[in-house]
Amino acid sequence: MSAETPAATGQFTRRRLQFRAWRGERPFWAGLFVMLGGLPIAYFPYANLQIGHLTLAMATTAGAGSLIIGVLLVVLGVSLWFQKHVRVFAGVAAILLGLVSIPVSNFGGFLIGFLLALVGGAMAVAWAPGVPPAEQPPADTGSAGGTPEGAESETTALPPVEGPVAVDEPNDLSGTSPGNGANGRHSAG
Repeated sequence: MSAETPAATGQFTRRRLQFRAWRGERPFWAGLFVMLGGLPIAYFPYANLQIGHLTLAMATTAGAGSLIIGVLLVVLGVSLWFQKHVRVFAGVAAILLGLVSIPVSNFGGFLIGFLLALVGGAMAVAWAPGVPPAEQPPADTGSAGGTPEGAESETTALPPVEGPVAVDEPNDLSGTSPGNGANGRHSAG
């Protein structure tokens, strides 16, 4: 195998790079946080925790509301992954649903779901698509000197500047002040 031959990439590496490119084109982490925020909000009102022989039921009268909020947050998270143009709407909706979950769903899933929905919604609103990198010109395959034989170099060096460089001062509009030339600028003397 020579230096010019690309290394053979495995199936796993190719899939990982495809996923990385897909993830970079959308608010992936915002969608993940919003989805993870919906899970505790929907789960805790229906959970029966076992502590030894003691069963702790967290059922509230707003169990249906908690389920709706949790499912909506999961749907908003999925829509952030596959419908990136609705990111502002989905982010604002996730923030509002997270705030509504505080009184409805056991303090927003014991603040876990509330905080995840809040952070994910803020990330969705703040996300902006990246600028694709500029295309690089192909590398020159000339001789060792960098230019083919008989061809001149395309880059030209600027002549060195000797002495201080004078900067033009702004002129007045009348053009009658002493020291102004014909075009209204100070003459270099």
